[in-house]
Amino acid sequence: MNILLTDVETRVLGSLVEKEITTPEYYPLSLNALLHACNQKSNRDPLMNLDEPAVRQALNSLKDQGLAGLGTTPDSRVAKYEHRLQEVFNFNRQETAILCELLLRGPQTPGELRSRAERMQHFDDLSVVHTTLQRLMQHDPPLVKVLPKQPGTKEARYAHLLAGDVAAWEPPAETAAAVAGASADAERIALLEESVAGLQRDIADLRQQFAAFRKQFE
Repeated sequence: MNILLTDVETRVLGSLVEKEITTPEYYPLSLNALLHACNQKSNRDPLMNLDEPAVRQALNSLKDQGLAGLGTTPDSRVAKYEHRLQEVFNFNRQETAILCELLLRGPQTPGELRSRAERMQHFDDLSVVHTTLQRLMQHDPPLVKVLPKQPGTKEARYAHLLAGDVAAWEPPAETAAAVAGASADAERIALLEESVAGLQRDIADLRQQFAAFRKQFE
């Protein structure tokens, strides 16, 4: 299967996958909900400001590639959309979560992926993340690749290949020191994001409990 996504298609697909896992009670997504998911300020890099025509066009392209389509929900009065990633690739939960983070945030280290994907799937330790990345790299064709280490960093980053091959970014020599400092900051941020991920899981649980409670009165 020859898949080559644009930046907008990548964001739409990643957003659909994320929302299925983190807010299943609101999934599949209406066009408006999907638009907000694509443009949200958290868990996105780069930030985008898409409009409805752009998202609709991306959905049509993803449908042609077998990666998304109309979803069915009881008594739905508006069209809703879902991804078809599982049908195409038959991922397990770890693979889905890791690829989703790569779709939403671009190249990342295993440590960043573990902390950021925690809101979707728990990873006992970094070895599980590495094993998951290896499975995605060994897929035919490969879905992930490892990038050369940046100057001043300890860990290599991994990138998805659904939008084509990814060239390694190497900062100019004069910015190498700044990159090294940024690496230390990234480690502290990763710890903070892991704590936030725990809070997000708690909120998702509360949402599910509230939805179940509300259904008792419908």
